[in-house]
Amino acid sequence: MIATTGLDRLEIERLVRGALRNVLRPGCSQPGEPTQPAAPAQPRLLVNVSARHAHVTQSDLERLFGTGHKLTPFKMLYQDGFFAAEETVTFVGPRQRVINNLRILGPCRDHSQVELAFTDSIQMGLDVPVRKSGDHRDSPGAYLVGPKGMIHLERGVIRHQRHVHMCQREADHYGVKDGDFLNLRVASDCPAVLEEVLVRVSAGAKLEVHIDTDEGNAVNLSKAKRVELFR
Repeated sequence: MIATTGLDRLEIERLVRGALRNVLRPGCSQPGEPTQPAAPAQPRLLVNVSARHAHVTQSDLERLFGTGHKLTPFKMLYQDGFFAAEETVTFVGPRQRVINNLRILGPCRDHSQVELAFTDSIQMGLDVPVRKSGDHRDSPGAYLVGPKGMIHLERGVIRHQRHVHMCQREADHYGVKDGDFLNLRVASDCPAVLEEVLVRVSAGAKLEVHIDTDEGNAVNLSKAKRVELFR
């Protein structure tokens, strides 16, 4: 015979709901209970080191590699549609110092430029400014040598300003617009805050910070436990 406790139906339902509440994941409401609005998801932030590289126009590419040449993808980058190409060039500075196997990033652009870290530029005997891509004011030039020819850049050797790519939804999350600045906190065994990270907002962009090799080494990015963007 089954023993009865004398509890009425409403009391039994209350006890069952209480037991279920302890095992369901946080944030799940019970039937008939008011729902709590879900907290906005924290965007997934990726920080990558952008090593020295070159960008070229299609016409400059053909001067370096031959008429009709197209860039061949070697490795796809995190941002959709962008890649490290198989093609490399030799960078020749004003003191005839060279960087061999300087990789080109694709696709081709409407301007040719070279992006170096400060350590690279010092080794090359160059004084390079920190600039947004395409801003070549007061920047030095160099020669690029390919298997079919050579081009002379009168200007366009820069240290690319640290920046973050994001879409409009992520810009809304951080409360910024294209051209604004954020700060990047890196928690590692060499913790640091990198200020004035340029915000670049575009449709389809993925949330990604680009810093150069000097910056990546300074904060020991490979050992970072946490990265955070903040105003």
